[in-house]
Amino acid sequence: MKPATMSIEPTKEQTAPELTPVAASETSSPAGEKSDVKETIEDREEPIPHLHIKTYLTVFAVCFIYFAQLINVVGAGAQTQTIVSVLGGSENSVWLTSVLTIMTVVLSPIVSQAADYWGRRWFLVGLTFMGVPGSIIVARAKNIDMAIAGFTVTALSYGAQPLLHAVASEVLPRRYRPHGQAADNAAAALGGLTALLVGGAMTRNSNAEGFRNYWYMSTAFYFVATALTLALYNPPKTKKELEFTNKEKLAKLDWIGYFLLASGLVLFCVGLSWSRNPYPWSDPHVSATFAIGCAFAIALGVYEWKFKKDGMFHHGLFQGRNFSIAVGCVFVEGLVFFAANNYFAFQVSVLYETDALITGLRYGINMIVYAVAAVLAGFYCSMTKNVKWPTVVAFVSMIIFFVLMATSNPSTSDQVWGYPVFLGIGLGVCLCSLVTIAQLSTPPELIAITSGLMIGMRSLGGSIGLAIYNAIFVEKLTSSISSKIPAAVLPLGLPATSLGDFITYLTNQQTDQLATVEGVTPDIIHAGVDALLESYTVGFRFVWIAAGCFTVVAAVAAVFIRDQKQEFNMHIDNPAEKEDELYASS
Repeated sequence: MKPATMSIEPTKEQTAPELTPVAASETSSPAGEKSDVKETIEDREEPIPHLHIKTYLTVFAVCFIYFAQLINVVGAGAQTQTIVSVLGGSENSVWLTSVLTIMTVVLSPIVSQAADYWGRRWFLVGLTFMGVPGSIIVARAKNIDMAIAGFTVTALSYGAQPLLHAVASEVLPRRYRPHGQAADNAAAALGGLTALLVGGAMTRNSNAEGFRNYWYMSTAFYFVATALTLALYNPPKTKKELEFTNKEKLAKLDWIGYFLLASGLVLFCVGLSWSRNPYPWSDPHVSATFAIGCAFAIALGVYEWKFKKDGMFHHGLFQGRNFSIAVGCVFVEGLVFFAANNYFAFQVSVLYETDALITGLRYGINMIVYAVAAVLAGFYCSMTKNVKWPTVVAFVSMIIFFVLMATSNPSTSDQVWGYPVFLGIGLGVCLCSLVTIAQLSTPPELIAITSGLMIGMRSLGGSIGLAIYNAIFVEKLTSSISSKIPAAVLPLGLPATSLGDFITYLTNQQTDQLATVEGVTPDIIHAGVDALLESYTVGFRFVWIAAGCFTVVAAVAAVFIRDQKQEFNMHIDNPAEKEDELYASS
């Protein structure tokens, strides 16, 4: 679409400007099926909006925020090993990404609800700006704790993520919402690709300190995103912004739910992250923390079900099965994305590549396909008004990716180049269709809460997934190392008394010290390296198996989605322009 004054021409059946579009509740049953009312939205005449450049610039601004966010989050995953090689603290490396997902989960419902009462603009501007100081802290970090603190500050910017999906949809006609979601996802994919290629270029040739320049670059992108949003997005005030006082608005927020969610999620993730790192499951650090987190989660469920019907799990969202399925599926999509984001480049760097740029390029194939698939999915869903089968195909494609990755080993380097194509297809189609399904299956006035819950659940999947994957990976890697390396080197003559030092120096890549171990020979070192790579292969394999199992469940659930073609109409729920401008020439 051209970024100029542009009209969407009315059809012969849609020429009268006086009639109001029929609400979703008037055209579909609570279960998401068509009701007995024969007249649907498309059968009614309605005014046709004439979109101007302001609307397109609004979509561009929120897409640029998404671009900046992916620079940070993909960098956090892909550059984890580089950062810990400089700052140390590898046992806490999972938190570089986990803080981003946890803060997204915690902030998404708060910001989504608050934005309905105070407007979207200042939440988008203020939260996006927090990526500036946060990125500077990461760039100047002296130790792993300071880096985690920096990512915690940048994580505040992800509280605006549900508004990116809400704004990209609500300023466009409902028929073209898949285009808005496609734009969001294409921007995210381009941000991820930039992160991988630029990050790889900055840290290649063993230039680990190059991660600092990378986050100075992130600082610049966050600043530009903030400035663009401030300049380009200034929508008319809504009814909710004007009819309540600040005290009344604060009283409408779900404070108890927010507390239970934040407490439960943090304790749950901390408990899992401590599993075998360094505590066993029987230790109270793991078991007690994990149990308390689960208790808070159960309390949250009971509270939102029985006591708070208009909170962050607003009961009006669950009138039909579509939204429930979409929420469950996007939870799995979060599990999928963060499994790939944290472990694909990790596996490539351990098993196949030493060049950081080539490692980034391998994962970048996923991002390229992701962008193309998102655009094609947007056009397909908008033209056919079908979102069910694209969702099913997306999850099946991701299942193929995980099956292939689970069969990979140190000798499958060439094949792994092609595997990300299946992941890119899945990710590109999945989020585009799922957010569209959710937004068209819920009341229009709840679009921000809908988007907030969807993105919150996606990040919840990422948070829980990262904790689960970390526990699985550490467990399988540790047990494999303790069995495979002794079995490989002791028969070759390494003294048993030297085994502890040999394993320590080998796993920490301390090659100089490795050569000083009593009884070591080049053949023993070579056998030890092979055994170590096999151990890593086992650890990665079980991560891919776990992610694949979750994805199968989502693929089955997606089959039960109902398409709601009657909702693909020309109504705009929350325009970026004044109504007299939109309908001036209708």
